Amino acid sequence: MAAEALATGMRRRVFLVEDHPVTREGLAQLVNAQPDLQVCGLAGSAPEALDGILRCRPDLAVIDILLGGTSGLELIKGLRSQLPQLAVLVLSTYSESVYAERALRAGARGYAMKQAPTQEVLEAMRRVLRGEVHLSESMSSRVLSRLRGPRSSVAMTEEEQLTDRELEVFQMLGQGLGTREIARHLHLSVSTVETHRAHIKEKLGLRSGMELVRRAVTWVDRGVK
Repeated sequence: MAAEALATGMRRRVFLVEDHPVTREGLAQLVNAQPDLQVCGLAGSAPEALDGILRCRPDLAVIDILLGGTSGLELIKGLRSQLPQLAVLVLSTYSESVYAERALRAGARGYAMKQAPTQEVLEAMRRVLRGEVHLSESMSSRVLSRLRGPRSSVAMTEEEQLTDRELEVFQMLGQGLGTREIARHLHLSVSTVETHRAHIKEKLGLRSGMELVRRAVTWVDRGVK
């Protein structure tokens, strides 16, 4: 793709969605240094990103999975409904084992880890721009195994069994948010959030709200690695 860009003089437009300013600016510098890619917009939150992407109409959106207390998955779902042809790559510290399939179902074409080598991240962007799906080799094997049917030997972790919304609530608990704060962030009623908490406790085999919060904090602190 880089060679084609040089031949045509065209650079593909990339919109970066990342809530950490230093990471966002560093990634922008990396992308702009490429002969075939250029940054057309930056955002640090889901609402800002949606507005910017609709105005910018990039070729590719690179989106973190967690954006200042809101889920990148919900942003991806919103973009799919409004810009179905937009190529989306998730770039995150959060483990593929929990999020990659969710991201693909939401509308992304690939999932890459921030810990990956620079050239691997850039190649992920180019693969997604070519219309291909990008996952690590190990994650690709997991996805293929699950597609073979219910007899697959690939077991799901307890966190993987949470719904997207339950996982979102779980994340926010791990970031120190209380039930009312979570309800406000997600535009849900307090009783709905409490119901999600109850379901999460049941799925994770936890007995109390304190155990739930400790499990969530540990999970967020280790970056779900």
